[in-house]
Amino acid sequence: MAPVQVKKICCIGAGYVGGPTCAVIALKCPDIIVTIVDLNQARIDAWNSKDFSLPIYEPGLEDVVRQARGRNLFFSSDVDKGIREADLIFVSVNTPTKKNGVGAGFAADLNYVELATRRIAAVAESSKIVVEKSTVPCRTAESMRTILEANSKPNCKFQILSNPEFLAEGTAIDDLFSPDRVLIGSLQTPEGKDACASLAEVYAHWVPRERILTVGLWSSELSKLAANAMLAQRISSINALSAICEATGANIDEVAHAVGRDSRMGPKFLKASVGFGGSCFQKDILNLVYLSESLHLPEVAAYWRQVVDMNEYQKRRFSKRVVDTLFNTITGKRIAVLGFAFKADTGDTRESAAITLVKDFVAERALVSLYDPKVPHDQIWLDLAEAMPVTPSATIQKQVQIYGSALEACKNAEAVVIATEWKEFKEIDWETVYAGMNKPAFVFDGRMIVDAEKLRDIGFKVTVIGRGERL
Repeated sequence: MAPVQVKKICCIGAGYVGGPTCAVIALKCPDIIVTIVDLNQARIDAWNSKDFSLPIYEPGLEDVVRQARGRNLFFSSDVDKGIREADLIFVSVNTPTKKNGVGAGFAADLNYVELATRRIAAVAESSKIVVEKSTVPCRTAESMRTILEANSKPNCKFQILSNPEFLAEGTAIDDLFSPDRVLIGSLQTPEGKDACASLAEVYAHWVPRERILTVGLWSSELSKLAANAMLAQRISSINALSAICEATGANIDEVAHAVGRDSRMGPKFLKASVGFGGSCFQKDILNLVYLSESLHLPEVAAYWRQVVDMNEYQKRRFSKRVVDTLFNTITGKRIAVLGFAFKADTGDTRESAAITLVKDFVAERALVSLYDPKVPHDQIWLDLAEAMPVTPSATIQKQVQIYGSALEACKNAEAVVIATEWKEFKEIDWETVYAGMNKPAFVFDGRMIVDAEKLRDIGFKVTVIGRGERL
């Protein structure tokens, strides 16, 4: 069997991974028809919207879709048609952390992966290459292969590949245009290697061959979890040091700069903050914890669990500092929270530190004024309802208000809390903000983006995470 020339690709799942990834593949491979399918009709309608009101905010994504959509990039809710016509199928569905049953709170919920796999087996009328694009536990491909082989039609053969994404939200398009590496895992059989070569040929349209890494199937699956776990570990490590800096008078920026100049470490992911969020880091570390426990490696599990525990501690520590600084009570006080996305240049709120902060402030009976430039208001209400399941929605909406600008959110506030590092928060008219706030006026910078001395000159009491006040 020789490598198959891929002419048609189907991606099951039009979310943060499948949408941008396959849009870029379509742009870079004009000779390949790419169809992204999803059962969520509203999401597909957004991808097809005439005014390009895409369901995902990602810098550069709209331009990619404008160039490729209707040419060789298509969005459809006809999942079966996409499966039947494709040579290669990406499975890019959600794999959230389980909320119930065995492994609840740690293991990945593979329900959507299984449903997609069963749909492929039921619908496919010819042999396919099936590619894991979702983040999955090690050896998920084995269960996918079992399902496909048990349910496939005669003469339908399936090869399973692992092709994890290493995208950072906010820079996903740049990451896809010029990736550090593309990782493709396959069974080390002749058929598996041929399938691997077929997918490698797709990426070779624009990615240098030396950046396309081909490995064993299980190594590829584990590499995704390992990469995210080690990146998150760096963030939790620098955040742990930020607490020491605040207690001793050291400056976490200066510490991080000094440490980052060590060539063995480098400067990336040494930025202290109120905590990491997003769809991958916490989920993947918890997955690694569950995997370690399942393999009877309790010490390994405890090691990685501490990275998540440190992240939760950092969020609690920051919200407590707000309360302590505002004379040990924020009851009835208005707190402006700027930013709700887990980081700048994305509308994604999954595991956002802002959710925890608002939850803590509501529990302290504060009045919270929220503003984020890209997160829809409906998403904010959904996230807060999920974070506070025993708090009536009427209570939440009485204590929390969402505004259309930072200046509006800050008016009549006692304190401003910066939870997301949006560029516009660096350029706020802070003198106008100060004039409209109750005095003394406090600023708590959880992302180290403000000029603290400039704000102090205006009259603010400024607290920056990871910076002590001692001299």
